[in-house]
This record gives sequence, structure tokens and C-alpha cells, in this order.
Amino acid sequence: MKSEMEQLFEFLRFPSISTDSRHAGDVRACAEWLVATCQASGLEAGLHETPRHPVVLAKNQHREGRKHVLIYGHYDVQPVDPLELWTTAPFSPEIRNGRIWARGSADNKGQMFAHVAGVARTIAEKGELPVNLTFLFEGEEEIGSPNLAAFLKAHRELLDCDVIAISDTGMVAPGVPTMGYGLRGIACCEVVVKGPARDLHSGLFGGTVANPATAVARLIASLHDEKGRVAIAGFYDDVRPLETWERDIWAKVPGVSTDDFLKVTGAPELFGEEGYSAAERTWARPTAEVNGMGGGYQGEGSKTVLPAEAMAKFSFRLVPDQDPKDILAKVEKHLQAHCPAGVTIEIHIGHDGKPYHADPHGRFGKAAQEALRKSFGAEPVLIREGGSIPIVQSFREILGADTLLLGLALSDAQVHSPDENFPVENFEAGIRLNQALLEEIAAC
Repeated sequence: MKSEMEQLFEFLRFPSISTDSRHAGDVRACAEWLVATCQASGLEAGLHETPRHPVVLAKNQHREGRKHVLIYGHYDVQPVDPLELWTTAPFSPEIRNGRIWARGSADNKGQMFAHVAGVARTIAEKGELPVNLTFLFEGEEEIGSPNLAAFLKAHRELLDCDVIAISDTGMVAPGVPTMGYGLRGIACCEVVVKGPARDLHSGLFGGTVANPATAVARLIASLHDEKGRVAIAGFYDDVRPLETWERDIWAKVPGVSTDDFLKVTGAPELFGEEGYSAAERTWARPTAEVNGMGGGYQGEGSKTVLPAEAMAKFSFRLVPDQDPKDILAKVEKHLQAHCPAGVTIEIHIGHDGKPYHADPHGRFGKAAQEALRKSFGAEPVLIREGGSIPIVQSFREILGADTLLLGLALSDAQVHSPDENFPVENFEAGIRLNQALLEEIAAC
């Protein structure tokens, strides 16, 4: 019989890159492997088709009177570019210095497979699970889960559950068990600024025709005041203030000091909204960020042109009770109002997702915290996550269940970057966490 680590390595070898159509066969093969692995552990499992990549569902024999736990994960991964920055091949996993190095090791294959291995271990040891369990694994999370909400609606009765657990977030520091009870939402857009009909000679026309690249720079600069506060009218109108207890406990959370952020990011100093700590800005305050910008000549040396057009991509991280559609409407109004003379702009609305927030002190939250204590031998910390998992709010709206965010990745996991990694000890703790979590939920 293969060990849990050997199985994880098999899982990591699939280049299941969901955004790249050339890997559609690899994504499907990865899903089929998951089905076979779940079946081998004693679960009933199968593929469910969507318009793009399949969903994997697996479950034990459900019995009356037991709590139903749904565990979500995603088996698709990000592209690996730039390939030359990887120390070893991204789909040839290996262990170095106590960590598993491979694309998907932290996001999300290592974390989700800890739950698969935990269930298999419990069934092998005890013959059954203490709860009714459903695994829901998708292959489109890295492209925004475009088909999952429809899948949830179509299978609502089958997926009806008491609580959902996800390990696709992070721990604040090594050895510190972490439970998230909130996620920031997201709203994205792109602006294209157009000027002359074609690139122009900057000597012949500079100073006479408006430069779209300069206009983009002005639009970007208009998003914030000099102190880092978002300058879009009405942007903060619906922001839910931080609770006093949150600020008190976050001030004591390890791994999120200014020095910690500087070490992880490599930035020369921190910058952001005044009156809030780095952790508070990351977990509970909204942001406006430039994700990319371009226009004009990008090659080596000089080419003295005035570009015909330029562009910028923006993302806005949102907090309770902000609504992505409302924010994007305010963003569009702001960009139109600040458009410089001599150019026109086109605004293309991108994907969005609502923020999520739950009470961490409910019975399932307390059960999860006890499972974390048992698994790590340390007191868990409660945080909100700075990132976004839009489907979590969809789980609440469609299935009516809250989600326990039980992250196992570290801040230096280099998720979405070369040399992604996941500690061996966190994989093993994740297996224990699954076993303890199901026991605690069954008893609560």
C-alpha cells in the first residue's frame, strides 16, 4: 500500500492548470485520480461534468441523525511561469529542508489531500466516520469558479449540510494553529485609455496631443490620497468597523508584526491607511490596487513614440458590508470623472466576489478550535483572511451553511509563484486535524 506522502506526490505530478486549454486532459486525469483514490479509501465517488472542468464528489454512507460535513478543495493549479525561477521542476515534487516543493503543494493539493488522507486513515482505523461526509473538489478555482455556483444550485439537496470546512488559507506562523472567520471580497476591472489613431512621433506631436500613458498614470494616482486612503467617493460608506475584541486579539497574534511583514515581502517599509496595523489593513480594511499597467514601447533601448493607447488593471479587496457591484459602479464613475482631457476611456468590468464573515464563537467554530488545539498542541488564533474565496459566500447563500477556514499554508509558501512549498509537518498535522475535526463536530 502506498504511503500518504507517496499518494500526495502522485497528486502533485498532474499539471492540472485550469486556465490553459492545452492542459484540459491533465485536469481531467487529475480528477479521475481523485475519484479512484477516494474510492480506494472506502468512499463512494464520481465525476460530475460542468461546461469546462469536472467536479469530484465523494461521500461515505450517510445515516439519519448524524451531522453532515462538507469539505471543499480544488485540484486545479496556477501556471508555472516563469519556469526558469524554479529550483526544481514544478511538477516533480521533492522534499527539501522539511518542505514539499511543487506547484500546488500549498494551493491547494497539499492542504486538501490532508483531509482525504485523514478520512482514509479514520476509515482504516475505525471502519467508519463519525459524521456524514461529502467531499466537493472542483477544477476551476484558479479561474474564478465560473461553474460552481450553478453546480451548487443544481445539486442543492444532495449537498445540503450543517457546516463546511476548507483548508485553502494560511497559518500566521509556524506551529500556530489558525482559524479564519472572514474573507475579503473582490471586484476587478480594466481601463483602456485611447488617444491618437496610431502611435505618434513624440518630437513632432508631444505637447500637442494628449499622451494615453500619462493619462493612465493620472488615473492611477487619483485612486488614493497621499496617506494611502482610497479617494473614490463613497468607497468606505458601507465598511463594517472592526470590533474591539478583534483589535485586542489581533494585537497579540504572532507572525503579523511590521517586522514580520517586511521579512516576508522584502519591502523597504510598509505603507497603508493610517490608524490601522498591518494585520488590520490586511484582514479588515478595503483596498484599491493596480495589478498591471502598460502602453507604448516596451523593448530594449529608446523608441520615442507617443502611444495610441495605454491600459491598467485594477482589483479592489472588499470587507463586510461592501457590495462588489456597488463598488464597481463607484469606480467607474470615479474613473470617468478623472479622465484627463484629450483621451477617451473604456472600462471593462471583470470578475467579483462578495466578502464573507461568520461568528467564530458558534458551536462549529468552537469545535474547530478544539480540533486545532488537539492537532497542533497549541492555542489557536482567530483571524480574518486578506484574500478572497468568492465561492464561500455562495456556499452560505445557496446551501445556507457557514464555512470553517482552517488554513495550513505558511506566509512564505510562495503561492502562485515559483518554488511553491508546503511543510511536511503541516501536511501531517492536517491529517490529524481532519480526524479531530470530524470527531469534534460529531460531538458538538
